Amino acid sequence: MVAVAACALAASGLLASTDATASPERPSAAPHRSAALPDHALVGYLHTSFANGSGYTRLADTPDSWDVIDLAFGEPTSATSGDIRFGLCPRTECPNVETKDEFKAAVKAKQAAGKKVLISIGGQNGQVQLTTAQARDTFVSSVSAIIDEYGLDGLDIDFEGHSLSLNADDTDFKNPKTPVIVNLISAVKTLKAKYGAGFTLTMAPETFFVQLGHQFYGTGKWGGQDPRAGAYLPVIHALRDDLTLLHVQDYNSGPIMGLDGQYHSMGGADFHIAMTDMLLTGFPVAGDQNNVFPPLPPQKVAIGMPASVNAGNGHVATGEVNKALDCLTKGTSCGTYRTHGTWPALRGLMTWSINWDRFNAGEFSKNFDAYFG
Repeated sequence: MVAVAACALAASGLLASTDATASPERPSAAPHRSAALPDHALVGYLHTSFANGSGYTRLADTPDSWDVIDLAFGEPTSATSGDIRFGLCPRTECPNVETKDEFKAAVKAKQAAGKKVLISIGGQNGQVQLTTAQARDTFVSSVSAIIDEYGLDGLDIDFEGHSLSLNADDTDFKNPKTPVIVNLISAVKTLKAKYGAGFTLTMAPETFFVQLGHQFYGTGKWGGQDPRAGAYLPVIHALRDDLTLLHVQDYNSGPIMGLDGQYHSMGGADFHIAMTDMLLTGFPVAGDQNNVFPPLPPQKVAIGMPASVNAGNGHVATGEVNKALDCLTKGTSCGTYRTHGTWPALRGLMTWSINWDRFNAGEFSKNFDAYFG
């Protein structure tokens, strides 16, 4: 997620050919496959490898409200190595950090309670660029090692910054050819094949990489545009059948044009309604009515929001959160924006972060629990 990763105190947190070496013939020793997600799920990032102003929260102390817990973050040894490493926060930084054995026991306990525990890769500081087949294969093996060691349920892709961008000649999101895009798709498909149908896959892209693609895709027909614009679209599209949840970060975002042709800005229910409507309705890419990004089913979509004013730009009060949910799931409280449908099966909410929510007396999670009962 916009990762505020290892330390931007207030930030958000928050991303090929299938011949990657993985040893799919070896049954996974790892993932405990807990129950399916509830009809309405709450997803949160847990600051696991670092601390900031929100304080360190042990996994065992994570409130029961959280249905999916994303461990933030696994990061690469270098931007292009594909070698992902994960470790608990150093005791010098987090005096109350648990031992590795205690952490593993907490993973099992959460899973026994029906929760999903995922490793989140990337974040604000964890640039991942799978530029080569070797980096792709290393990504698969290193992520597998983390999943196996901790017995996790799957993977969250939180690639930000310059992790994903499109080559100048890569203009069709349905047939990508940029190596960092193709190799990421291949790597994730390999992981999915290795662990099977129970493998939980989520993504937390920023609006710049998704909804902005409605206006701008890559460098554009005449060049000069930011090559990162819309760069998540080919990844989401290629993996839509494997995807468990897409929760775009509706925060730390500039104004984005919606399907109504108007620009929408952070600060109220309107932004969340317009951005989510785009995912559930589909939208022309780079304004081309003949090249439409197909809608995602509501069961695969959650809305990403900051848990508090400290957590990232774009925080809204619980009343605005509920207006957005009312509009999208019931067709009420929509304000001036008119959606293209009503989706009672919208999966839920994601937030950066569990830690910032606890810092804010659990306001975000308590509101979610009260809303969905």
